Amino acid sequence: MSIVTDIADAVAAELGEGEFSQAFTPQRLAVPMFELKDLKQLKVSVVPHSLEITGATRGMSQYEATIDIGVQKKIDGDVDEVVKTLGSLVDEIADFLRKRTLSATPWAVWSGIKNDPVYVPEHLTDQRVFTSVLSVSYKMVR
Repeated sequence: MSIVTDIADAVAAELGEGEFSQAFTPQRLAVPMFELKDLKQLKVSVVPHSLEITGATRGMSQYEATIDIGVQKKIDGDVDEVVKTLGSLVDEIADFLRKRTLSATPWAVWSGIKNDPVYVPEHLTDQRVFTSVLSVSYKMVR
């Protein structure tokens, strides 16, 4: 497997072992595409996003892998309340992964998290689906 896919698998495994305010089963996917009916249940998708390789020393390179974690759910009821609740879950996931060493890839060191978009307004208005994406970066030298 590729480096970025190995790290994505490791992120999904770590999330699967975590305890969160809402139950979910993370899935590492190549393409996170769901029908609206599938989103009645909370979906957490872990997707390899990018790999950047730069020079570190004459003989070594620095790798930075970015993994996207999508949180999606079809919503019922008050949009503001659901955004608040699911936004808190996204914060929990970010806090859980922050500075965490991944058991399956201990050579990949956490370097940062970005939450963009915090949520997608068009998904809320057009489909009543909450969608948020966390991008988590890991660095390694080889």
